[in-house]
Amino acid sequence: MRILALNWRDVGDPLGGGAELHLHEILKGAVAAGHEVDLVVSGYRGAPPQETLDGVRVHRRGHWAVANFVLPGVCRRLLREGRYDLLVEDINKVPFYSPLFAGRVPVLAVVPHLFGATVFREANPLVASYVWAAERLLPLAYRGRDFEVISPSTRDDLAARGLDAARIRTVYCGNDARRLALPAPPPRDDPPLLVSWSRLRRYKSVDVALRAFAHVRREVPGSRLVVMGRGPDEARLRRIASRLGLGRDVVFAGFLPGAELAATLHRARLFLNPSPKEGWGLTVIEAAACGLPTVASDRPGLRDSVRDGETGLLVPYGDERAMAAAAVGLLRDDARWQAMSAAARAWAGSFSWERCVRESLDVFADVAAQRGRP
Repeated sequence: MRILALNWRDVGDPLGGGAELHLHEILKGAVAAGHEVDLVVSGYRGAPPQETLDGVRVHRRGHWAVANFVLPGVCRRLLREGRYDLLVEDINKVPFYSPLFAGRVPVLAVVPHLFGATVFREANPLVASYVWAAERLLPLAYRGRDFEVISPSTRDDLAARGLDAARIRTVYCGNDARRLALPAPPPRDDPPLLVSWSRLRRYKSVDVALRAFAHVRREVPGSRLVVMGRGPDEARLRRIASRLGLGRDVVFAGFLPGAELAATLHRARLFLNPSPKEGWGLTVIEAAACGLPTVASDRPGLRDSVRDGETGLLVPYGDERAMAAAAVGLLRDDARWQAMSAAARAWAGSFSWERCVRESLDVFADVAAQRGRP
């Protein structure tokens, strides 16, 4: 097949995240399987307009802030210049509405998750309303099109919006267990170390983890929290930590390279994930691969990546006391923690990028076969 893919960012973008990694692994796997792949994305400082990454031809144009106005034009040009068998659009921000310009080329929409009302936690009312309204048009713009989603939560979200459930296929994210493996893992810190790991954006609700940790610290003296990740909400989160009197017991570590990230996850005892919504929870699975149970919000995506009572615990979203109580209970019950740690490793070990790529390419082939059908 010759595949044209469309996303806001590529895996090399400093602002990229799990959605970009997910699509890149699939497209890289498509190239390895003998397919041709072009990827259209927005540019970023220092990036060349064209580059080949793992065999994927990347076309960068414009800036992410205007990507939904600029990138469809780039796709139209490529569609005119060459015969493509499939257009893959990754919908993880504002949709590009690719069916409007794909012509007779079959479209597959890959959806990690949709923002829904959570966008109002992040953006100003004008921008949030724009994103919310753009998502509301999905059933109209993508009627009769196929979707690949990464979790049952996202499948249910799309179906609830009126999209055909029969055309929504779930393919779980992969996981590279080798990425964070250590030949001789360090012992778990005592007093315990907790982590919170995500982009530092307001809608991720990392402030809930900070408030929960304030309760944990009172119950488990000497415990510490490392906040991993970077983003525009860091300054506000630092102020909250200061107001809570957390002092040196909370460290904002920013982006951690592989070896340092692995060492931190292997030293930690719990991962606090207070997000209101995820597509899946790739960080949950990566932490689980290091034997780290998660205490998370009982919300979409996290309900899929955390097996409640087995690999971690789910608590009501926004309830810092419930999150703290669950964390303290695990920290005080070593036998239960050990059982959850072992179960988390086994759960993470059941996911691989090889399986994700294989199943995704099966979906690609099925959708591409629709070309020319009435």
